[in-house]
Amino acid sequence: MTFWAYILHCRGGAFYTGHTDNLSHRVGQHETGAIPGFTADKLPVTLVWSQEFPTRIEALEAERRIKGWSRAKKMALVRGDWDRISSLAKGKNGPSTSSGRTEED
Repeated sequence: MTFWAYILHCRGGAFYTGHTDNLSHRVGQHETGAIPGFTADKLPVTLVWSQEFPTRIEALEAERRIKGWSRAKKMALVRGDWDRISSLAKGKNGPSTSSGRTEED
């Protein structure tokens, strides 16, 4: 089975990130407002990015990672601008919170 992480562009310029095992069905649900919540209040929505994953866990991990990104980084992903994504990732001040380091040795 295939799974997807995806990004929708919503009215007002907001982005919504999710994951699913049936991309066309899920996007259709968002487009019609069948799913109560964020996207139903921001119609119309447009699918602007998706990526396939072999497992639900990997798609969910991608969703969670992307949800933590800045708007600029999400826009770079939508454009496929890997140089900009890399630049934005390196542009953080201080060590990465995932590095386990919080001070200089």
